[in-house]
Amino acid sequence: MSAPLRVDELLGTARDKTGLTEFGDDWFLEPLGVLVTALNDEARLSEIGLAMTRRRLTALLADRLRLRALHREHPAILDVEPVVAAEICGLPRTGSTLLYRLLAASPKLTSTLSWETSYPLPFPGEGAGAPERKRRAEERAKAFLELSPDFGDIHTIAWDAPEEDVILVDRSFVSMSFDSFYWVPGYGDWLRAADQTRAYAELYQWLQVLQWQDPARAGRKWVLKSPHHLTAVDTVLDTFEGCKIVMTHRSPARAVPSYASMVCTMSAQYSEKTDPVAVGRYWSDRFAATLREFSAVRAKRPERFVDVRFDAMLTEPVTQARRVLGELGLTADEADDAAFLSYVERDRAERKAAHSYTAEEFGLSAGQLDRDFAAYLEEYL
Repeated sequence: MSAPLRVDELLGTARDKTGLTEFGDDWFLEPLGVLVTALNDEARLSEIGLAMTRRRLTALLADRLRLRALHREHPAILDVEPVVAAEICGLPRTGSTLLYRLLAASPKLTSTLSWETSYPLPFPGEGAGAPERKRRAEERAKAFLELSPDFGDIHTIAWDAPEEDVILVDRSFVSMSFDSFYWVPGYGDWLRAADQTRAYAELYQWLQVLQWQDPARAGRKWVLKSPHHLTAVDTVLDTFEGCKIVMTHRSPARAVPSYASMVCTMSAQYSEKTDPVAVGRYWSDRFAATLREFSAVRAKRPERFVDVRFDAMLTEPVTQARRVLGELGLTADEADDAAFLSYVERDRAERKAAHSYTAEEFGLSAGQLDRDFAAYLEEYL
């Protein structure tokens, strides 16, 4: 068995890889330490899973070093002012990706693209258009689907499509990505109680870097998306002045088992064994608690929330996209309509086989989920 993960070795490897030494504020060492402990003690990593995880954590640390170096070389980056119009969130598997990619198609908005979330920083000597980063991102997407060939039936993978901004937050080690890809409930417990202010300040810095690299984004507002943001709604609203939370809604009896299935598919890449029942119960309990906390936060600033139902996204996606755009203070015009219709047609053509699962596979039942989420169902569905 390979040696366990160690924070000091990961930091050293990242420094050796980049030739850089300055991480800046070391606040990230706490979440990294919690994560590493959980990965060693709970995740049941396979040999290949451990090797992949070691490379991934090293790459995230290397990006932290490179970001600080880029700031030193180009201090004007810190003067860029990205404006976030909306963070789309809701339980996973509630139509948020469809809404996100629809809105991102609007000429009035911009979003984080998949290749950018994987490789947000320019490579040395890189020319215009980031061809090497795009090539690597395309290869990375192919490799991911080779490891999890059924994943494309659950979530459409496209290296050049809008993707969740939480992947940028991964570099702060304060992210729902980690307990989605690994069985690390200890880390998940820590995350739910953590103050995420510094992680979101760093997300703002990553948006600055992306906007600085692409002058075409000037004057366009950002639309972002991840269910992770449900864990830090107050922080999102404090960090991004004027931003609205667009909340997608679907019956938890469908959404929770669907996400449990997705998590099992992802974690199988890394772990020697996955326990579907434990995964199902973990996410059911976690989402129920998250939504209870969310309701209290929302009550303080109701004017900054927009609701979209899953069934409406399926039956009238363009109408919903137009409505949300209006809620963000932007009026849809002919260019927006054309972009929305084009995306809907492309999405239908690319859609894979139906995602098949049952609640019982994950130790859940529709009745139990309806009871556990009764307050949410009564208020929003």
